[in-house]
Amino acid sequence: MLRIAALVLGALIASSASADVVSARYTDPTDRYDHGILGDAIEWGGLEVTTDSGQRFKLTLPETHVFEDVAPRIIQTPVGRTLAMVVETERSTGARLALYDETGLVAATPHIGRTHRWLAPIGAADLDGDGMLEIAYVDRPHLAKTILIWRLSDSGLTKVGDLPGYTNHRIGEDNIAGGIRDCGAGPQMVVADSSWRNVYAIGWDGSDFTIDSLGRHRDRTSFAAALNCR
Repeated sequence: MLRIAALVLGALIASSASADVVSARYTDPTDRYDHGILGDAIEWGGLEVTTDSGQRFKLTLPETHVFEDVAPRIIQTPVGRTLAMVVETERSTGARLALYDETGLVAATPHIGRTHRWLAPIGAADLDGDGMLEIAYVDRPHLAKTILIWRLSDSGLTKVGDLPGYTNHRIGEDNIAGGIRDCGAGPQMVVADSSWRNVYAIGWDGSDFTIDSLGRHRDRTSFAAALNCR
């Protein structure tokens, strides 16, 4: 039988040796946050992660928080550590991007600062080839429409880059467009421009961005083609 340990507020109640997260899912659907940015009134109050040893661990958020997201993403650091990347929202200060493992919260960005303000993840990769992991998302994809890049280190997440004028989500959509691809020249972020006219592949070398237009945006097939290097 799989052993399930409970986490509350990010603190592990049952002790466990460090392990790799191999899957994650949201639990405890809730309507306690009335944003509905993903097309319905339901968000999530819990996160369950499964490790490579087959153990399951559940995190339960406080009543003031929800996971305002499509699904957790499993990301891998350059040293092979795996984490669950999520969008976690606080009722009065909006969304933040957070990283969890089986012991609880590993690192997080600050909350945006206002209620009903959200972010849409792009993905995680070593964008500039320096051996460290960068996390990319679109800050307020319906308002600010700005790509933010954060670097993960032992001290947490540090903002290292930003680029306005791009987005990956429209209000009411139940999915997030684009992602990160590598077509042989290093990782690139696949997003749309702020008016949804074109799809772009955007690289980052640690200081500057390279921006390649991939053609007109039609629908999600435009992003699928771009992510498949077509």
